[in-house]
Amino acid sequence: MLLAKWKNTDFSGIGRITWPAFVELVLSALFGMVDLIMLGQTPDSATAIAAVGLTNNPMNLFLGVFAAVNVGTTTAVAWQIGAGRPDKARDIARHSLLLNLGLGLLVSSIGFFFASDIVTFMGADPLTLTPGTHYMQIVAAGLLPQAINLSVTASLRGVGLTRLPMAYNLLSNALNVVGNYILIYGKLGFPAMGVEGAAISTSLSRLVGCLVALYVLYFRENPVRLPLGARFKFQIGTIRHILQIGTPAAMEQFVLQSGFVLFARTVSGLGTAVFAAHQIGLSICGMTFSPSQAFGVAATTLTGQNLGAGKPEEAHRKAEAVHLLALFCAAFVGLIFILFSHPLAMLYTNDLAVAGMAGTVLKIMAFAQPGQSTQLSLAGALRGAGDTRYPLYASVAGVWVFRVLVATLFVEVFHWGLNGAWFAILLDQYARAGVVYARYRSGLWLKKDLRTF
Repeated sequence: MLLAKWKNTDFSGIGRITWPAFVELVLSALFGMVDLIMLGQTPDSATAIAAVGLTNNPMNLFLGVFAAVNVGTTTAVAWQIGAGRPDKARDIARHSLLLNLGLGLLVSSIGFFFASDIVTFMGADPLTLTPGTHYMQIVAAGLLPQAINLSVTASLRGVGLTRLPMAYNLLSNALNVVGNYILIYGKLGFPAMGVEGAAISTSLSRLVGCLVALYVLYFRENPVRLPLGARFKFQIGTIRHILQIGTPAAMEQFVLQSGFVLFARTVSGLGTAVFAAHQIGLSICGMTFSPSQAFGVAATTLTGQNLGAGKPEEAHRKAEAVHLLALFCAAFVGLIFILFSHPLAMLYTNDLAVAGMAGTVLKIMAFAQPGQSTQLSLAGALRGAGDTRYPLYASVAGVWVFRVLVATLFVEVFHWGLNGAWFAILLDQYARAGVVYARYRSGLWLKKDLRTF
């Protein structure tokens, strides 16, 4: 049935937006994997991986704050471009940059000054508390440039220009890998700094990415270019418009990431080695999120532009095509996990027990791929229509019911250990997919006349 549907589907225009976003997100995830792989080759690999892992969920929670601006920006810019109003799109880009600047200062300060309390809350033991705290403080300092980068990227994606963000984000990640090699292991005359070296490299590479993103926004020719010295009039209505679209997305990220924090606490109680295996599994699975997220970017842009132009039927056709592509990609990734899970885990660590546990959870995750691809790609279509509430509802149903409540039951009552936690992840993915798909199939997300914005 899928093959027959493939032959009758129009995929035109999708690749132009998807492939640069796909390359950017996949390689960004790959570079993130390299971070842990490098730390996994240090003498205390399990401790180093666990220390970084304790900070990942809180840092993602902080980054989720920017979702209100980023999702609202991409969707609003796409609407204005589709309606033939690039001047309004540029105005949205200016306000987006200002919003993320303020949010970046706030979130970066919280992460830096409360790092020790946050890592302690995450369940740090005496071995991981100090390196985890130092890592979080240094990476938190890089949140401000990251916030600015995210704002520029959101504006460009709304236009459909995904190649430029791909270029400067890949540059940033490549510099991070080089910096890791130098600072983690102590090359070119630098001392070996381990976990702290990885953090310094991350923050410096984010600063470079931010500077290049600003260059693109102000000096490269594109529909949302902001000329230096142009008059800027602050408009509360534009801010309200961006946040009206994006606030449910920020709430979704808060629901997701706070649930992930509690889920991580549940797993961290199983011990340092088990938590290290968990982090390896999450890192490798980050590669599987990236393709579906790229399809979600394409769905948001194409849906927003077509609805802004008053073409709901075309918006629906593009969303269908994106979902179909995402499902075929999910099937391929699932097969890779089934066949090569343990060799993938062995890339991360010289600890055979840790690698064995990580390989097993990857096999579990192989069966979650169709649900994951459905919920991420179709949520992108809903966001492009400004229908950002249902991805929020899906996250509440999936994350808080399964990753928080059911995972606790599987781990602490049934004593299924790490595998039990990952069975909860499997159920979470299909619960979210069910909610998002039901809303998508209703067609109600196509009813708004977005040209009035």
